[in-house]
Amino acid sequence: MTACEYPSWGRLDFGPQQGERIPAEDFSFDALASSPPYLPYGNGRSYGDSCLNAQGALLDCRRLNKILAFDEKTGVIKCQAGVLLSQILDHALPKGWILPVTPGTRFVTIGGCIANDVHGKNHHQAGTFGRHVRCFELKRSNGETLLCSPEENPDLFRAAIGGLGLTGLISWAEIQLSPCQNPVIHQETVKFSGLNGFFDLSKESDANHEFTVAWVDCLARGRSLGRGHFIRGNYSPARPNKSAGSRSINMPFDPPFSLVNKLSLKAFNSLYYNRQTAPKKSCIVPCQTFFYPLDAIENWNRLYGKNGFYQYQCVIPPESSREGVREILDRIAAAGIGSFLAVLKRFGNITSPGLLSFPRPGVTLALDFPNQGPKTLALFNILDQVAAQAGGALYPAKDARMSPKMFRLSFPALEKFLPHVDPAFSSCFWRRTNERRQE
Repeated sequence: MTACEYPSWGRLDFGPQQGERIPAEDFSFDALASSPPYLPYGNGRSYGDSCLNAQGALLDCRRLNKILAFDEKTGVIKCQAGVLLSQILDHALPKGWILPVTPGTRFVTIGGCIANDVHGKNHHQAGTFGRHVRCFELKRSNGETLLCSPEENPDLFRAAIGGLGLTGLISWAEIQLSPCQNPVIHQETVKFSGLNGFFDLSKESDANHEFTVAWVDCLARGRSLGRGHFIRGNYSPARPNKSAGSRSINMPFDPPFSLVNKLSLKAFNSLYYNRQTAPKKSCIVPCQTFFYPLDAIENWNRLYGKNGFYQYQCVIPPESSREGVREILDRIAAAGIGSFLAVLKRFGNITSPGLLSFPRPGVTLALDFPNQGPKTLALFNILDQVAAQAGGALYPAKDARMSPKMFRLSFPALEKFLPHVDPAFSSCFWRRTNERRQE
């Protein structure tokens, strides 16, 4: 076992992490040099502490990076859990297949996608990633190796999907991909002047567009509160616009302070909202440009400086989403801190398979916040109160500070999940939100 840096994407300080690189083949808990509790570690793209385990050992899964089989006729791919989504795209896209659901970065592992039951811009039509998982192999600390699927060990299958890596180590998985002969998107960007515009456009767009999402100006207030750009799209037979490239830039250093601050936010949000003068703009873009805009900026998390950043992502149920989101945005705007990238999206009614899956019917809002210590945490406590009163929930993959009470409110199936936790597995997040039964 070696002591080394295993950060999460938010770059907050959760203490030193120890990791052990597990072999690509013939993994056995008996062969580990480290002691429990254990936690699988993929590519470290969870924002908070759900991928960290300061009081135990991280099982570094990055050597589990092989595609094991691919049926070009059916689109079923079998791969090890440490395979990145980017590898699957490189392998399957030329053969006419694409990921059925993808989060906002392609640099996450298959194991991480299952453990967090990730969602994408097409939740209203395709549901979560877990719905497209056919089966996986789960290694438990007692030496058992179990095949989990909807038919075989179904309870453990449901627990592991969205189970935050706490049910054991997923070694490989089979995923059903979707056909895609021309991986380009016809994208429309519609400008809206306030929050009501978002809800109207969501209602109008969800039936006829596979992908929908919105950027909102998190500092706008009054009649302009919640103004932004609604982005919707479908696969297209056309070719991408010549200007739509895949170039990337790099944030090569850590600035001494956060470049995301009140002054830069105000300027950026105003310029970004007004950059589109027409009510609607259309273009043809490569699918990877559409799905992964932030992947074009390598190490973009460094923009927040050495103190790191938090992301706050909640979902508010349909019956209270309009007023709940309005109040949350108003509280954020009043605080004057927030995000360049404030994302608003409506989840559909497709049931997620996991016991602790975050997506559910309603509207989800996600924002990044530079770490300003107590000031930031005090705002989050206020937002928690609003979300809880509205019947909402928080997303563990993005969280770094929610209370045990908020965790239990967010996941009513928690008691059903508990018996499936591997007793030798834990995480910083798990100890903070569950094992410590206090507020």
